[in-house]
Amino acid sequence: MSWRVATECADRRFGSAARKQIIMFLADKASDDGSGIWCSKGTIQRHTELGESTVKRTISDFLREGILIETGRRPCKNGFTVIYRIVLARVMALESSAEPDEGTGSTVDPVQPEPGTGSTMDGVRGPRWTPNHPKTIHKPPTRKRAEAAAEDERFEKIWAAYPKDRQRGKAACLTQIAEAVKEGVDPDDLLRAVQAYATESEGFTRSKVCFADNWFQSRRWQPFLEKFEAERETAEAVQADHLARLVGWIRDRSPMCKHITAPQVAALVAAELVSDSQLTAAGLAA
Repeated sequence: MSWRVATECADRRFGSAARKQIIMFLADKASDDGSGIWCSKGTIQRHTELGESTVKRTISDFLREGILIETGRRPCKNGFTVIYRIVLARVMALESSAEPDEGTGSTVDPVQPEPGTGSTMDGVRGPRWTPNHPKTIHKPPTRKRAEAAAEDERFEKIWAAYPKDRQRGKAACLTQIAEAVKEGVDPDDLLRAVQAYATESEGFTRSKVCFADNWFQSRRWQPFLEKFEAERETAEAVQADHLARLVGWIRDRSPMCKHITAPQVAALVAAELVSDSQLTAAGLAA
């Protein structure tokens, strides 16, 4: 089967439904150059369900018109089968069945090939393209674009947390925020630093509160980040000491094990400080 030959035949007018049906059947048997068609008139009749006389007459007409030519014969049980070739140049010379691009529609109220341009009364132009036009169908955001949008939103949130009456130079501040994050500063920590400064300076007179662009430029958030880091280290040390005490209870199978909660057991297991057998021996579920 050749899609090329079938497409060429489908796009042309052959004069009648029977002629079109027969040529499409023959195209289905052809190679890309239109050759190699070998099927008897009886086969064409059975598949198209047309009358025998109609098939014979149509084939003769195609041969006479130069749409078909005989290229050989193939032996079969009843003698031979003629091998045909569809002449593509002759097919392409036929009238196209495609709808014309121009001259359609009413001359009184012509159909416009593009969307309307708005009311002529108020002079407001409409959209250039319809909503489902390829030029107006937006591509889904890529992961990179989605991540960039989420990052921009976090930067905007940091900027918005600064005292409103001392906000200045938004573009410069967003640039400084982006550079700090690029250096490895956690955006959440930077937001906490801005919020902490806003709370700290809430009772100050306006003249004692730094302008936002100067505050970010001079990295006034750095002491807050150092404070947060110290608090985390202290909390981690306290947690480590607490877990060490729980491990001692479990290893000693202390009666105090009954006070160990499920979340604490989960934390010990996650830190690989105790084994399942030790938990079972202490009467705790792993």
